[in-house]
Amino acid sequence: MRLILGPMEGVLDHLMREMLTEINDYDLCVTEFVRVIDQRLPKSVFYRLCPELLQGGKTLSGTPVRVQLLGQDPDWMAENAHLAASLGSPGIDINFGCPAKSVNKSRGGAVLLQEPELMYQIVKAVRDAVDPRVPVSAKVRLGWDDPGHCFEITDAVSQAKADEITIHARTKTDGYKAEAIKWDYIRQVKQTAQLSIVANGEVWNHADGQECMKATQADALMVCRGALNLPNLGNVVKYNHPHMVWETVLDLLLKYSGYEIKGDKGLYYPNRVKQWFAYLRHEYPQAKALFADVRRHNKAAPIVEVLQSAKTQLLRQAS
Repeated sequence: MRLILGPMEGVLDHLMREMLTEINDYDLCVTEFVRVIDQRLPKSVFYRLCPELLQGGKTLSGTPVRVQLLGQDPDWMAENAHLAASLGSPGIDINFGCPAKSVNKSRGGAVLLQEPELMYQIVKAVRDAVDPRVPVSAKVRLGWDDPGHCFEITDAVSQAKADEITIHARTKTDGYKAEAIKWDYIRQVKQTAQLSIVANGEVWNHADGQECMKATQADALMVCRGALNLPNLGNVVKYNHPHMVWETVLDLLLKYSGYEIKGDKGLYYPNRVKQWFAYLRHEYPQAKALFADVRRHNKAAPIVEVLQSAKTQLLRQAS
């Protein structure tokens, strides 16, 4: 099974990618989106969001990292796609799936699902701007409020000669409601699709991955939120590995703390580690209990102290 670690703005950053690809056999990562408006962005923007460009477009463990762009102007999207590819991105992904209001109100992300013709123009402009050997992909939802629009949406991306499309099996208005998942629409799209189909949505464990692939008949699978709930989800889905135990997760939290504080001088660390805890608590009761202590602090040092104290307590219990 080909398995992709998807993008999540503000939490699945390059440091998290580094750590998760070290412990999982992911075939590809996609970055948080690079916001394109009306200019050719400086190289520094790409290096900040995708520092893997400085090491051959891969994480240290060798997983390729594809830059994702978000925007509504075909020409500027093409300009920036060409730049990203020239900097070494092993492919270009286009975000048509982000449901955030702040993004949608400025005509970015999922709001473009209502304009398949503009989607076509954007994908075609990007495809024409980069070397034919550079893969171009798009991430979409089934539609804005009607899942039946997925056929027109997929056709627009396909006609523009994209190589691959990732379909999140919900509409924008569905948000992330578990009961709203509609894998069957992906299967219907797959029956006539002229490009590779990646399925995304509600994969939390090995059984979910198997069920999703069977239901959709997709060519590959993308995981996002689940990879934060369960740090070794990649290998759980791919190889049915046991779920990572809490003690190992705690070690990862401390390792991530070292990455983040060193990388960003602690400025963003409190928010990012709290966001990660918000996901971990769905899988680990221990995370839910510890989160109550972590969330009281807004500085890095006391949060790390809480984590180290929890680790010490575990070691005492084990001995």
